[in-house]
Amino acid sequence: MAGRAKHVTLAFGDEESTRLSRSGSVQALDRGLILLGIIAEADGLSLTSIAQRAGIAASTAHRILTTLKAAGFVQCDEARGGYLIGVKAFKVGSAFLRNRKLVDVGRSTLRELMLASGETANMGIENDGYVVFVAQVESHQSIRAFHRPGARGPMHASSLGKAILSSLPEKAVTRLLHHIGMKRFTDHTIIDPQTLLSELGTACSRGWAIDDEERAEGMRCVGAPVFNEYGEVVGAISVSGPTVRITDERLGELGPMVKRAASDLTERIGGVAPKQASRYSSALRQCR
Repeated sequence: MAGRAKHVTLAFGDEESTRLSRSGSVQALDRGLILLGIIAEADGLSLTSIAQRAGIAASTAHRILTTLKAAGFVQCDEARGGYLIGVKAFKVGSAFLRNRKLVDVGRSTLRELMLASGETANMGIENDGYVVFVAQVESHQSIRAFHRPGARGPMHASSLGKAILSSLPEKAVTRLLHHIGMKRFTDHTIIDPQTLLSELGTACSRGWAIDDEERAEGMRCVGAPVFNEYGEVVGAISVSGPTVRITDERLGELGPMVKRAASDLTERIGGVAPKQASRYSSALRQCR
């Protein structure tokens, strides 16, 4: 047990604290994260044990644990030996695992979609009002789209973003657009909220959304939403390519293809498509 305690302290303490301090981090937050790491490695620890493993005074540890407990990140169960990880920490960790599962399982879907369409296949999730690209399988075409994993894009001017928005309640979309705005990128970018809501209604009805040169001239994308086990949208997948290949006629082929791939991925992660895809009050009446 002593050897394990030393390992935990090093993993979450000395090395991590040194790195964080060099980056100008907040000491109280650093210590809180260290305590969470220590508690996560055990099945119940007393205040004294936690303080010793963290190398801090018991009074300091108690203040930090009180804050973490109030926020739901830790809980105190004397019957099991003291402090345990709380429900809020579990929820945060589960969010990471959910996205990791989506990416890991989705790679095969993206490969299949790229081969079937001949175009680059993408995956994105929503984060802080933007769509974040988390995976991509490039096509073999000489002219193709490329999005570096981790890159952010506008929700209102991408098929991935629109696919996600089309599966959210109207109030949520309105709040999000108010938060990030609707920047114009090309002459095709939709910058009127009502026009966008109307397009989201169409996307919701047919199951796939389009970025028609709205982010970059000469590029088109087709995206569809992916859902979790509760019927909640957790991301989207898309294909993207130049307008010379993704013509108006080909959109009718690629749209259903991407929709089927998204449905397949939804099933692969144990998700279900919602019975009511959206709850818009006006623009998406056809989705009721």
